[in-house]
Amino acid sequence: MAEITSEMIKELREKTQAGMLDCKKALVETGGDMDKAVEFLRKKGLASADKKMGREVTQGIVASYVHSNKKIGVLVELLTVTDFVARNEAFEELGKDLCMQVAAACPLYVKIEDVPKEMVDKEREIYREQMKDSGKPANVIEKIVDGKLNKFYTDVCLLEQEFIKDSSVRIKDLIKQKIATFGENIEVGRFIRYQIGG
Repeated sequence: MAEITSEMIKELREKTQAGMLDCKKALVETGGDMDKAVEFLRKKGLASADKKMGREVTQGIVASYVHSNKKIGVLVELLTVTDFVARNEAFEELGKDLCMQVAAACPLYVKIEDVPKEMVDKEREIYREQMKDSGKPANVIEKIVDGKLNKFYTDVCLLEQEFIKDSSVRIKDLIKQKIATFGENIEVGRFIRYQIGG
């Protein structure tokens, strides 16, 4: 079996945009055969697909914010494609804005897909229960339930929230604007919010 060198791993990573460990594993599994390793990664779904917004995000920053009362602190992982953009002052400013958003608006999740299905089902059940004696037809009730669920998402999902500095813009739209500005994909990886007391 051929020895797996760091040069081989690097070459495979450049070809596929897959992670270093995934590339190493693919080369080990295929005995160092580059073409088979590429195929292995594609089959496993680890090779980066051509996304509309650009390449896989592997660079970024951890932005931070501590409120003036020192009782609320936030960390946000903000990701992009290149270190060049990650070191840009405007990118860091976006990170700070997102931290302040999390501090002020207290989201629980980054995006709708992150909300557990059980929580969504429970919310639907509560909204249906609230409407059951309304006398409205079932299809109307379902539309009202969907509307309430969308409102729920704007409360608990960072990307769905109105931007605290400009309520006409949602966070997901703010990020899209920045993608257009930088010409690179930008994603919020995760965040954490600390609060002392209630």
